[in-house]
Amino acid sequence: MDRLIAAFAFAVFLGFVGILALEVPHVDLWAVIAITVALVAADLVFAIFQPRD
Repeated sequence: MDRLIAAFAFAVFLGFVGILALEVPHVDLWAVIAITVALVAADLVFAIFQPRD
């Protein structure tokens, strides 16, 4: 269940930054968004595949 909620939160985050990237067309902002999405995606992958106790 936690993995499903994490995936949903990631999708909502992508939607938010996607709208932001489309409405504010600046290359600098796109670079920041790309780095942020990559860090969030890496955190999501590490959280999903972390062994449970």
